[in-house]
Amino acid sequence: MQYPELKNVYVCFPGGKHKVLTMSFDDGCVEDRRLVALFNRYGIRGTFNLNSGRKNFEKNLPPDQWAEVYQGHEIACHTRLHPTIARSPLDQVARQVLEDRMDLEAITGAPVRGLAYPNGSWTPEIAALLPALGIRYARVVDDTHDFAMPRDFMTWTSTCHHQHNLLEDGKRFVELYKTQYLYMMYVWGHGFEFRSQADWDVMERFCEMAGAKEDTWYATNIEIVDYMADAARLAFTAAADVVYNPNARSIWLEVDGDKVEIPGGQLIKLG
Repeated sequence: MQYPELKNVYVCFPGGKHKVLTMSFDDGCVEDRRLVALFNRYGIRGTFNLNSGRKNFEKNLPPDQWAEVYQGHEIACHTRLHPTIARSPLDQVARQVLEDRMDLEAITGAPVRGLAYPNGSWTPEIAALLPALGIRYARVVDDTHDFAMPRDFMTWTSTCHHQHNLLEDGKRFVELYKTQYLYMMYVWGHGFEFRSQADWDVMERFCEMAGAKEDTWYATNIEIVDYMADAARLAFTAAADVVYNPNARSIWLEVDGDKVEIPGGQLIKLG
């Protein structure tokens, strides 16, 4: 029997893009209002990890402002009271996450499914517990200064903190061009760390440099997790001449150099 010729088939990000930029900022600081406005100006999107039990509204945005300030971005968990959870009983860690989720969901009116570990504190037991609490990903505190996709979204490591070589890493990211790879730049930090106009100038220079690029998808953390999970559900024939997309959303492929959209619920012939 004659089989179709072997093809190179790659998963792409939406629109056939091969790069994604995402931001992640913790604690719901009052500086987030200015930060979100800056991201919006350059079409950049991100995730804001909030502690619903914090009451210091001189340094933190009050909860009644969260829906307005973070509109168009993701709100995610950071535990209710921001403890160093590696030292906490596991059942109390579960309560910290669930109570934070429930409070945030009451404000957003939608499922909250992400987490940034408070103080960067975590254990393998906590990471294993989180899916049972409805958490789909969790960010650790570290920098890779790399642009690879994570192997494990429950121990998601960022490219860099916004004070750690942001412009240098951003320049390298913008210059990446090999479409046989998926590249991700992930920047994290805290609003309170913007202590001077010079700090804000660095972030604006980064946003201007990295924003509005045709080869880059600008996404929240959970959008990346959901898209990659949907892409993994594509069903191919062994010959890769037909693919079925069981998801609601479109998934994009590159097939021998050609970008192909696979609409949700569709069976598509390739090549």
